[in-house]
Amino acid sequence: EVQLVESGGGLVQPGGSLRLSCKTSEFTFSNYAMNWVRQAPGKGLEWVSGINMGGGSTSYGDSVKDRFTISRDDAENTLYLQMSSLKPEETAVYYCAKERNWAVQGGVDYWGKGTLVTVSS
Repeated sequence: EVQLVESGGGLVQPGGSLRLSCKTSEFTFSNYAMNWVRQAPGKGLEWVSGINMGGGSTSYGDSVKDRFTISRDDAENTLYLQMSSLKPEETAVYYCAKERNWAVQGGVDYWGKGTLVTVSS
């Protein structure tokens, strides 16, 4: 069974940085695009960033451009999200999500359980 396990969340002050990880197993990670999606308390899901197979193409939501960086380590089957200049409104559960194919197209078929990021002083 496909496994996506996020880690790295926690409490960070406004303006701070955090790196999230998503360790994956039971599928050929290198063959698939991956995403980060977040859900703030009481709000809906918000797509944050995506990365295609191979990592040569990345994309970001407008609210995180120039502050967040998505990356992948295919040798370690792990997805990352480096977040900087964090804002209180970015407090959310951050989910790792697997695409159905090699490109980010909005076709997610598996989700992790999420890691909570709290941005607060």
